[in-house]
Amino acid sequence: MPQENQPESTSRDITQPSALKFVILLGVVSLLSDMTYEGARSINGPFLALLGAGATVVATVAGLGELIGYALRLLSGYLTDQTKRYWTITLVGYALNLFAVPLLALAGRWEIAAALMLTERLGKAIRNPARDAMLSHAASTMGRGWGFGLHEAMDQLGAIFGPLIVAIVLFFQVKGGYASGYAILLIPAILALLVLLTGRYLYPQPHQLEVKVLKVESTGLSRPFWLYIAAVALIGAGYADFPLVAYHFKKEAVMTDTWIPLAYAVAMGTDAVAALILGYIYDHLGIMVMVGATLLSAFFAPLVFLGGFFGAMTGMVLWGIGMGAQESVMRAAIADMVPSPRRASAYGIFQTGYGLFWFLGSLLMGLLYNNFLIYLIIFSVASQLLALPIFILVAKKFCVIKY
Repeated sequence: MPQENQPESTSRDITQPSALKFVILLGVVSLLSDMTYEGARSINGPFLALLGAGATVVATVAGLGELIGYALRLLSGYLTDQTKRYWTITLVGYALNLFAVPLLALAGRWEIAAALMLTERLGKAIRNPARDAMLSHAASTMGRGWGFGLHEAMDQLGAIFGPLIVAIVLFFQVKGGYASGYAILLIPAILALLVLLTGRYLYPQPHQLEVKVLKVESTGLSRPFWLYIAAVALIGAGYADFPLVAYHFKKEAVMTDTWIPLAYAVAMGTDAVAALILGYIYDHLGIMVMVGATLLSAFFAPLVFLGGFFGAMTGMVLWGIGMGAQESVMRAAIADMVPSPRRASAYGIFQTGYGLFWFLGSLLMGLLYNNFLIYLIIFSVASQLLALPIFILVAKKFCVIKY
C-alpha cells in the first residue's frame, strides 16, 4: 500500500486536468455527504422540539455541535501535519460523520438525538483539516478561490438534495415521519464512503498535486493570519445556526413543516452559486471580496426573525450568500497565507476559532431568543459588521500569491 507520509516535493509537473479531477472527486464525496447530514440538519431543530426540547436546548445543541465540530480540528490539523496521513484521518472522520445520521431514526429521546447530532459534528471535526489540506494542493493549479468555490458548489448541491428528499418524505407522510427521513439518508452515506475509498486508491499521495510550494522566511504564522482569524471569529459569533432559525419558523408558524427544509435548500442553492462567483472574484481581487459578501449577509437576521414568509425566504438567501463566502473565500485565503507544511494546522486553528465563537454566539442567541429577540438581531448584525474593518486591514497587509 502506498505510504501517505512521503517527503513533500518542492515542484511537481502536475497537469491542471489531473488536479481538477481530484477536486471534482472530493466534490462528489462532499455532495453525497452533505445530502446526508444537511438533510438531517434541515429537520434537527423541529425534531428536537418534537422530542420535548426547548429553544435553549436546541440552540445549545447546535452551538455545542459547532464547537465540537470546529474545536477538535486544532488537534486533527496538527496530527495531519505531523503524520501526513491525510486519507486515514479523512476516512475515519467521514465514517463517524455519516453513520450518526441514519441512527437518528432510532432516537426516542432528545438526549439520545442530541448525542448523535454531536457525534456527527465530531466526525466532521476529524476529517475537515486533512481534506482541506488535500484540496489546497490540487486547487493551486486553477486558483484557490475557484478550486474551493467549485468544491463548495458541489458540496451545496448535496445540501439542496438532502433537505428536498426529507421534505418529500414529510410531504407524503411516509410512515415514521422524521424517522423515515433520517433512515433514507443511509443511502448517500454509503455511496460517499465508496467514492472516498476510490479517491484513496487513485490519489494515494495528494501532496504531490501542489504545483508550487510557497517560499517563506519563517515557519511561523503571520500577523495578517491572526488578524484574519479575529475577523472570522466575529463572523462566526454573529451567524445564527439553522436549527434555531428552523425552530423559530415552526414556533411562530412562519412556514409549514414541509417548507422548513425547502427554505434550507434555497439557502444551500444560494450558497453554491455564491461560492463559485465569490471564489472567482477572490482569485482576482483578494480578501476585499469578503467585505462585500459580509455587507450583504449581515442583514439576514432581521429578515428571518421578524419577517413573514417572503421576508424569511429573502433572509435565507442572504444567509446562503454568507455561507458561500465562508466556505470558499475564507478557506482559499488560508491556503494562500500559509506554507504547505503548516497548512492543516492552520486550517485547524482557523476552524477552531470560528467554531468557538460560533458556539458562544449561538449560546447567547439561544438565551436571547425567548424574551429579547431584538437584541439577538442587533448582536447578529453588529458582530458581523465589526469584522469589516479587520478584513480591510488584512487586505492592505496581505497580497494573494498568484501561480
